[in-house]
Amino acid sequence: MLELPSTTWRTLAQRRPGKPLPSGLDAIWDAAGGWLKRLRVTRRQFLTRADRIIAMDKAFANMAEAKLREHSDQFRERFRRGRDTPQDLDRAFALIREVAFRQIGLKPFAVQVAGALALEADCIVEMATGEGKTLTATLPATVAGWRGKGCHIITANDYLAQRDAEEMSPIYRFCGLSVASIQQETEPPDRFAAYHADITYTTNKEVAADFLRDRLALGGIKALPEALLAKLVDGGGSAADRLVQRGLARAIVDEADSILVDEAVTPLIISGEAPNPQQVEAFQQAAHLATELQEDTHYRVNHRYREVDITPTGKRRLGELAAPLGGIWHGARRREELVTQALTARALYHRDKQYVVQEDEVVIVDEFTGRLMPDREWRDGLHQAVTAKEQLDIEPPKETYARVSFQRFFRMYRSLAGMTGTAAEAWREFWQVYHLPIVVIPTDRPCIRQVLPAQVYATGEGKWRAIVDEIRRLNETGRPVLVGTRSVRASERLSQMLTQAGLDHQVLNAVRHAEEAQVVARAGQAGRITVATNMAGRGTDIKLGQGVAELGGLHVIATERHEAGRIDRQLFGRCARQGDAGTAQAFEALDDELVQRHAKTFSAALRRRYGSTTSEISSTLTRTMFDRTQRRAERLALRQRKGVLRTDDWLDQYLGFAGSEV
Repeated sequence: MLELPSTTWRTLAQRRPGKPLPSGLDAIWDAAGGWLKRLRVTRRQFLTRADRIIAMDKAFANMAEAKLREHSDQFRERFRRGRDTPQDLDRAFALIREVAFRQIGLKPFAVQVAGALALEADCIVEMATGEGKTLTATLPATVAGWRGKGCHIITANDYLAQRDAEEMSPIYRFCGLSVASIQQETEPPDRFAAYHADITYTTNKEVAADFLRDRLALGGIKALPEALLAKLVDGGGSAADRLVQRGLARAIVDEADSILVDEAVTPLIISGEAPNPQQVEAFQQAAHLATELQEDTHYRVNHRYREVDITPTGKRRLGELAAPLGGIWHGARRREELVTQALTARALYHRDKQYVVQEDEVVIVDEFTGRLMPDREWRDGLHQAVTAKEQLDIEPPKETYARVSFQRFFRMYRSLAGMTGTAAEAWREFWQVYHLPIVVIPTDRPCIRQVLPAQVYATGEGKWRAIVDEIRRLNETGRPVLVGTRSVRASERLSQMLTQAGLDHQVLNAVRHAEEAQVVARAGQAGRITVATNMAGRGTDIKLGQGVAELGGLHVIATERHEAGRIDRQLFGRCARQGDAGTAQAFEALDDELVQRHAKTFSAALRRRYGSTTSEISSTLTRTMFDRTQRRAERLALRQRKGVLRTDDWLDQYLGFAGSEV
């Protein structure tokens, strides 16, 4: 098997942030390149090399601590000067394994070393949930720290960033490196110090926001020579002295599918206040006018694309209703835009699903994680439209100073890698957008998870009753049950039904991350019932309680399919970790959101066939419909993400402020 050093792969798969996505024959040629990389960058290659590294174990295990530190200093000097070879990397990884064992009592297994080699080669590494990705990342992160340009380890939330930095810091410090973490409340001076540490743990939101703030501080300066000249002219008061980051050299992204794919279309925006009382009043008036219009007569709702269109009849009716208001309501285009947003808020954005109301404010709920996002707002007046619908005090839309999507931002790193439990399904997108190949690493112990056939029901009522019955049955045996829901509303509904059934349980939806991790970590205890949003607790290990393995292990129930099959697989991955016993099963209904959005006609025909029966209607036909519908939803989401990236490319070319060099 052809073996190339990591620097060669970085040259072959170099990301060019200013280069648009290929199309036509270029896209075919680019895809062929992706296939070639997949054939050459194989797990066999990394596993074979990992075995060679583990074979060096005895040499470092017999070293005195002083000698081990001396070797670490030598490696640091070699990597900093760029004189390292693949053999040096192997020996460095062997040393770091021994350091990890002495400092935190953990020594990476062969599969973890193989994953670390793939990360060092700038790949997206799929490692099953519970296989120790946090420890795996320390090997390439230490080497990146030795190179002297800094390494950002991107985690899912502030809690994980702080936890991982604290738990892994003994390894880095023994190797002569500094480590820090950044949370939302971190002040600018502390951010500056954290970014200038050798290894920095933070979230995608924080690192991208700091990048935007630095760009705003630079103003018209776009390149290093301009920054140096400005510093010479302005002295200590130059814009360069107000920056907190020192560049985007190296990033290792944990939960890469969530951050680089699912959240990729989310733009990060730096904005400021823009008071406008007339605009606030217009949102209130639009919310009132929306209640006077009738669906199908005055407007149509496209649930698949989440769009609302006002019909010609609706436009005439709207003109009649708006005539007495005067002002901006005289303009047909402006009034239709305002009312369209108000109708969108009414028809497509629902309380306890897309958002919650806390302290008289609308707070967005992340669609993929179920977590609250109090620092975010929907764009183009949608947030104000939802607030008006809830009859709350409206804050005017803020003025945008700078924006960047996560797709655009992460393509700026000179060296990028990621790890996740579910990546294989998105290999084309990882290659097309980031030019990163996928490497699937096997589990250290054989996975004995049993995924039971999905149970399909004609109505949601029948589905929820069946779920409660199944939870009761499992609870009577003493087995723990983890139930994944797609929304806050669904988790509350199930909680109410479990309470009525006399089943003690815990609900986890949009709470603080530290509490989330603690609740999920206890989900494997005997007799425990945990209801959580599908992605809650990513990065937290669920250990089985005493005697649970003999009962069959943790059982995971998915109450509804997600638009992305990866997220369903991620939920199922919460059970049967590290060779433990465990089972998983999905419950589906013909009126679930997935089929209502993407297979409305077919599902309606099936509902007419089965009526309102609450009995199970599982069959090859119904299960195949859900499979095909999910794939259709995935294709649509991919097209939308590519559309956002093309928009970013256009903005960079005509309106952008960030060049390709960082």
